[in-house]
Amino acid sequence: MLVVLVGTAAVAVAATGLGRSDDGDRKAQNVILFIGDGMGDSELTAARDYEHGTDGSFPGIDALPHVGRFTPHSLTTSGEPDYVADSAATATAWSSGIKTYDGAIGVDVDGEAHPTLLELAKKKGLKTGNVTTAAIQDATPAALMAHVSDRDCQDPDETADSCPENALENGGEGSISEQLMVTRPDVVLGGGFEIFDEEEAESGEYAGVTLLDQAEQRGFQVVQDAEALAEVDSATQKKPLLGLFSDKHMPVSWVGPKATLDGGTTPPVRCEVNEDRSSFDPTLKQMTEKALELLDGDQGFFLQVESASIDKSGHDANACGQIGETIELDEAVQAARAFAKKDGNTTILVTADHAQSSQIVQAGLNTRGLTASLLTNEGAPLTLSYATGKKGVKQAHSGASVPISAEGPGAAAVKDLQEQTELFGLISSLLGLDKSS
Repeated sequence: MLVVLVGTAAVAVAATGLGRSDDGDRKAQNVILFIGDGMGDSELTAARDYEHGTDGSFPGIDALPHVGRFTPHSLTTSGEPDYVADSAATATAWSSGIKTYDGAIGVDVDGEAHPTLLELAKKKGLKTGNVTTAAIQDATPAALMAHVSDRDCQDPDETADSCPENALENGGEGSISEQLMVTRPDVVLGGGFEIFDEEEAESGEYAGVTLLDQAEQRGFQVVQDAEALAEVDSATQKKPLLGLFSDKHMPVSWVGPKATLDGGTTPPVRCEVNEDRSSFDPTLKQMTEKALELLDGDQGFFLQVESASIDKSGHDANACGQIGETIELDEAVQAARAFAKKDGNTTILVTADHAQSSQIVQAGLNTRGLTASLLTNEGAPLTLSYATGKKGVKQAHSGASVPISAEGPGAAAVKDLQEQTELFGLISSLLGLDKSS
């Protein structure tokens, strides 16, 4: 049984099938967890239709043989159900196995910290990695590495203001960026350079030292572009790798016109390559391949990989950004499947934290919200509607269940409709982690 904290009550959730494998009872030596942030069924289908057509499929995500669904609700601070969750609460659900309130990172509704999959994997002696196209301090990657009461507590100054109980000067564990350096994954790749470059520690051994200088003093290998990343040949606890490839979030791969009030009746357009993204920016596939290269070994590993801007583009009613980042995720999954095929001891899981706002509607239709009309690879119009926010206001998440697919040892446990916290139990069982820690 998996225990889920709801308010102050502990609720046992049946974890049927956990630990079963595709090939007998063998456990996984390695687990790769892919997160499409904001990748609900509608977002996944839109990208599939655009790129591969009505009869097509993703060669990575859709090739995984075991398929199920997760319920991604969160809680209010008083422990009542909240049917539309954010990325902080949902990431905490699978990383720590608890339901919590929106904005919480690695803590329950009472503010109590719970160990994460990455922390438990490290305790067992496994190598660990955390890859994202967002800033590495963003909610999804942060939930593996930190415990703060508010997802905005990414740097010392903001932590002092918004999470004073977590600030180092008040006896806490520090901001998300500071806790990252203590949790010390072997590989961390993403954006978020600006905080490391500009912010200084307020207290402790490194008071007055920028977080970037602190990271280097603590032995981190810091790289800032694709060329430097390619040259790294090892990442260990003595010299972990910290890749900071953008000031904030990394640029999306595709661009196009954002949805408008009359976008359904405008001529459909093709998405274009984002010229603001240069060869110095590693792709999600490149970051995934490098992480796998550096984590591979006899001791086993746990790696999380997030395509973050499916969600960020959805908030902006940016159909091309959303679709391009979904395709980027599939390319990374393909790279992981190639690794797993050679390795033979790796389980791949692909899911989302929550669904987003986009809906596929009748071609040429102007809805009450914002619409965008795209021309697919089949030469047909694809119209997307964004109707959870007015023009100029960010679109909101959906509370729909989200897909999960899997392949490898233990993947047969992925089936039917399950509570999102069960992912914590599944990965813990596959890797033999001590969940009581």
